[in-house]
Amino acid sequence: MRSSHSPCSVHRLRRAFAWLTLPALVLGLLLVQPQPSWAASGGRIGGGSFRSAPSMPRSYGGGGGGLRGGYGGGYGGGGIGFPFLIPIFGFGGGGLFGFLVLMAVVGLIANAVRGGGGGPALGGSAPGSLAPRGDGPVSIAQVQVGLLASARQLQTDLRQLAGSADTSHSAGLQSVLQETTLALLRHPDLWVYASSEVGQVPFASAEATFNRLSMAERSKLDRELTTNVAGRRSQLAGGTVGESDAASDFIAVTVLVASRRPIPLRGADNADQLRSSLQALGSVTASDLLALEVIWQPDGAGETFSTEQLLTAYPDLRHV
Repeated sequence: MRSSHSPCSVHRLRRAFAWLTLPALVLGLLLVQPQPSWAASGGRIGGGSFRSAPSMPRSYGGGGGGLRGGYGGGYGGGGIGFPFLIPIFGFGGGGLFGFLVLMAVVGLIANAVRGGGGGPALGGSAPGSLAPRGDGPVSIAQVQVGLLASARQLQTDLRQLAGSADTSHSAGLQSVLQETTLALLRHPDLWVYASSEVGQVPFASAEATFNRLSMAERSKLDRELTTNVAGRRSQLAGGTVGESDAASDFIAVTVLVASRRPIPLRGADNADQLRSSLQALGSVTASDLLALEVIWQPDGAGETFSTEQLLTAYPDLRHV
């Protein structure tokens, strides 16, 4: 009798997996659309390191599904085989965020299949990865808010924060996260649109997933005028920062966080949910914070950001 793990069976499994992932990759190319040439400039504060994270206890993990617009769960133990994919990862989330988080896990499964073995546990580390064995999954959360442009003081606050924050270590990044969420919480009367998404990925694919999500958001900017990333501050030569034009409709702010522990976002369907999600995001501790990106636009003096621009660049936003 031929074993279920025979070379022939493994070969058929690899071929089937390749056919399953091809449509997803094509879908990814369709989702990543070039941004319109009239996109506004922006600013950016961020940093972090996935390489210096201490090992997680094996008891770490959540319950329920993953890719959601509200609170995402975690992984149980077990192998990396296909039967575990659907129960672990829900499909409540949408847009590019959910797709990239899902593809990170699919990529890890593909690597395990190519390796010919059962692969690591979903809560563990891939062979040769920089994460110590025993690291749990990483929560990646993103909250986006479209505020009326009369919140111009928010632009000033973020630029001042970029000028003074120390983004070279986790304590400084946690301070940036707290100050940013507090600045947003101080303007509830100006919230118009928002979105909130959270998912979890294995540590081995967390850094790559975070970087893809960061690049997707940064690509929405025409240029980055104000930056403070990993302890390096810069101002784009020839760029003039300042308050947006009086005719501007909106200011958009994105907060992207990677954490060693679950982030209990409640969603952003209304003001109460958005307030709760911002509070949960700002409560991530320095010891749990792996990486942070704060991106806002516009950042250039006299620029405008219309309703059309906002909803084109941020299609997942919903009216609060």
